[in-house]
Amino acid sequence: MADAACEVKPIPGALPVRHLERRRIVAIAASIILVVMAEAAEKPLELNAPFRPFLPGDTAGALHASSPRVVVHPSAEIASRAVAGEIATQIRERASQGRRAVLGLATGSTPLGVYEELIRLHRDEGLSFRNVLTFNLDEYFPMCPDSLQSYRRFMDENFFDLIDLDKAGTHVPDGTLPPSRVADFCADYERKIADAGGIDIQLLGIGRTGHIGFNEPGSPRDSRTRLVTLDKVTRMDAASDFFGEWNVPRQAITMGVGTILDARRIILLSFGEHKSAIIRRSVEGEVSSSVAASFLQQHPRASFILDPAAAAELTRFKTPWLLGRIEEYGLTWDSATTRRAVIWLAQEVGKPILKLTEEDYNEHGLADLLSSRGSAYDVNIQVFRAMQQTITGWPGGKPAARKGASRAASGTSPPAGARADVPARASAQADGPVRGAALDPDPRVEPASARSGGPDLFAHASDVFPKRVVVFSPHPDDDVISMGGTFIRLCRQGHEVHVAYQTSGNIAVWDDTARRHMDFVIEFCRAFGMGDGVQKAQRIAERVQQFLLAKHPGEVDSTELQQIKALIRRTEARAAAFYSGVRSEHIHFLDMPFYETGRVRKKPLSPEDIHIITDLLERVRPHQVYAAGDLSDPHGTHRVCLTAIVRAIEELADRDWMKSCEVWLYRGAWQEWGAHEIEMAVPLSPDEVEAKRKAIFKHESQKDKALFPGPWDPREFWQRAEDRNRATAQLYDKLGLPEYQAIESFVRWSRAT
Repeated sequence: MADAACEVKPIPGALPVRHLERRRIVAIAASIILVVMAEAAEKPLELNAPFRPFLPGDTAGALHASSPRVVVHPSAEIASRAVAGEIATQIRERASQGRRAVLGLATGSTPLGVYEELIRLHRDEGLSFRNVLTFNLDEYFPMCPDSLQSYRRFMDENFFDLIDLDKAGTHVPDGTLPPSRVADFCADYERKIADAGGIDIQLLGIGRTGHIGFNEPGSPRDSRTRLVTLDKVTRMDAASDFFGEWNVPRQAITMGVGTILDARRIILLSFGEHKSAIIRRSVEGEVSSSVAASFLQQHPRASFILDPAAAAELTRFKTPWLLGRIEEYGLTWDSATTRRAVIWLAQEVGKPILKLTEEDYNEHGLADLLSSRGSAYDVNIQVFRAMQQTITGWPGGKPAARKGASRAASGTSPPAGARADVPARASAQADGPVRGAALDPDPRVEPASARSGGPDLFAHASDVFPKRVVVFSPHPDDDVISMGGTFIRLCRQGHEVHVAYQTSGNIAVWDDTARRHMDFVIEFCRAFGMGDGVQKAQRIAERVQQFLLAKHPGEVDSTELQQIKALIRRTEARAAAFYSGVRSEHIHFLDMPFYETGRVRKKPLSPEDIHIITDLLERVRPHQVYAAGDLSDPHGTHRVCLTAIVRAIEELADRDWMKSCEVWLYRGAWQEWGAHEIEMAVPLSPDEVEAKRKAIFKHESQKDKALFPGPWDPREFWQRAEDRNRATAQLYDKLGLPEYQAIESFVRWSRAT
């Protein structure tokens, strides 16, 4: 590429890089393929034809030749099946040639779906691995192969022991070597790969620093298998697996960047919003040793396989209008794209939506939007009203009397598809928990439609009032952290609110906290003359104490200690739910089996897990369901819990009550919805923010410092939630919408979500 280093003015909002300017990003964007998996045909189909073939002499095509192929699947599950299918094809082709297939394998949660599908292909379709050799990317050092965190153990438990692979043909770096022998081992590892004929397919994940394998920032392109020192960020990311950063080994043995690039085919998998920023740097950024994954841009057969969340920061998805006509990428100026673009523009120029001018649009690459949708005035009004219509102080809907009063005051009847009221300020005050069936938190506050003369704007699928509501909480505190204000409001407005805690959360309790609660039980029994109880409690406490004295870092708790920690989380959850207004008989502890391993790494979902969800839904028959949609949870529990809910809903899809049931996704513990995504915004008053905080504080074992706070955010969970809710309210204010203290936001789930 003769002019690769020429200086070109960067695209507004694009990365500040030298030789990856507008033309190259355009080429990368054009090469991104969105696919859906055809269940019958088992082949990828292009969606909206975003990929165009490059013709001889096409400059963009020449640029694309050195760009990685990016494929975006609708979900991680579909992506994993597609990758497993490619690996299976390679294995079968090699077998038909009488040759061995050589696979480079990765560990962690990302490739688990691939391994599960390969196991299924072996079990159900006879795929044999007898002709396969494997080489794993890395291993912690030092590390015993039978340790819980060992990558050898991970591979045995999740893949090798479940297929017909000859274990003698599996290779994982040895974490038990004396330091003096590591260099020789690494050289021998390279020789074994070469003797096997090289790696046919190399599977990769990606770390937050952009590392592939354990090639941390600064790893050179020609590096080979070696002992490395782990970056602090990498150690923080691994802390949950080791029950604390202080237990994470400081070194690891890893294949080098050069070793990885020698593979004939490279597939990098990445799922979830928390990987989107590093994916953008790896795909669109400058090739640099500071981001090892960026070297994949120079490999002729490297692919980034993503879900939509991981692809969200790529220019093609975030701001495609900066690349030229969006129709070239299979997009149209529909309402969703228009809304995203206008909100982006308002933030870019620092203006409310209704003050945007034609010059603003033209100067920021959005002239085509106006050509397609009308004048700036018309587009501004469309988007402003769309945002305005998300706001409601009645998340469960209004009683008929209040709807009638609102419409009578406005002198209008509800239009088709009308939505409920848009309060100019928070329509409810909350200075503490209120129980009972009060339909209006503050009867003095009239809805905005009654004051402004406008119709109700927000509509629910069902007019039933009060509604039966089920709030699913993956961990025992996600309900109040992520939607505590809405949770309290639903109770205060008279709905029958059920809360379902999907997992026990028992691994997230400090050992000292368990000791303190055991001491309380002993003292309780002694104070109330429960002599036999004192003796039994003391015996349990002694066994637990003996276990704790001999406990190794990261070791699974004893059954008794797990139960004690589960009870701590359960009583805290019950206290928070009761404070919020939930009746005791409507508090459900599901204890889903997939979670109960005593480890951060969980078991796969089972039919029993799904049955627990379907059974609860069948009993309650809710009009509304709320579920956690913040899939950036680094431990994966939120993703698994949502999958279980979705599968249960699909099983119950033919029920009449389910057909009109709304499913809303909340966020807050790990991330927040973008303004362009929000479909229901529930404003909170200062008193309601305070009430939400008090509900969160009922979870005393998670206060001050949680055992698993995540690797990238030092704030306590209540601080994260308040800051995010406040930021959403401030954004609405900057866009020209009513000003609130805080806003909790939701996205409606559907089968197309």
